[in-house]
Amino acid sequence: MIAIDLKNLDISYGDSKVVHGVTLSIPEGESFALVGESGSGKSTILRAIAGLAPDWEGEISVFGHKRSHSIDRAVSRQVQMVFQDPYGSLHPRKTIDAALSEPLAIHGIGNRGERVEAMLKAVGLDQRFRFRFPHQLSGGQRQRVAIARALMLEPKILLLDEPTSALDVSVQAEILNLLKRLRREQNLTFLMVTHNLPVVSFLCDRLAVMRHGRIVEIADVAQLKAGDLKQDYSRELLAATEGS
Repeated sequence: MIAIDLKNLDISYGDSKVVHGVTLSIPEGESFALVGESGSGKSTILRAIAGLAPDWEGEISVFGHKRSHSIDRAVSRQVQMVFQDPYGSLHPRKTIDAALSEPLAIHGIGNRGERVEAMLKAVGLDQRFRFRFPHQLSGGQRQRVAIARALMLEPKILLLDEPTSALDVSVQAEILNLLKRLRREQNLTFLMVTHNLPVVSFLCDRLAVMRHGRIVEIADVAQLKAGDLKQDYSRELLAATEGS
């Protein structure tokens, strides 16, 4: 089944169109990456799918359900987003327990205490973190909480916006291994934005290279690993990564 289906997607901010005619299908269970320079429209696509960029035209479907431009609870139960900055995405005055319980309260889901405890365990945090505040956690711990919060509604799709770029290199590997395990255990579909092609090689099955709001190439990760990208711009991105 197709988890995410985008057809002729245009996205604008005011008078500026930043995504042009993107068409993309991501099967259930796949991990797919959007790569490209800053400003190429990658994160904007995630925001439109999540309902955070309402000025779009075309079609966005999640498991066959066409997304509306307004708040769409059916989609939000299926799709959740993990942001780049784990500190900025967590309320500084709310405990971890409150942050994880909030989605459950919004959607009227019970057994909140049990669910919070289970999700903390799933992301590798013990119960002593439950009533701490974000400033009492390390960056990696905060990102684990952000992932836990995204999973509280048991979505089938995670939108990952540079989920490790704000973390130390040693912590990045821990979070990537966590995401890989969660994908396997919960049969999740990933759509990830990243500048880091080694991350794509580790976590993803396919990738789309974006430039100026358009997809210029879609490739398998095997092609990426072999350096077998077709477009000049894609090869330039790969060369820049290898040379950095």
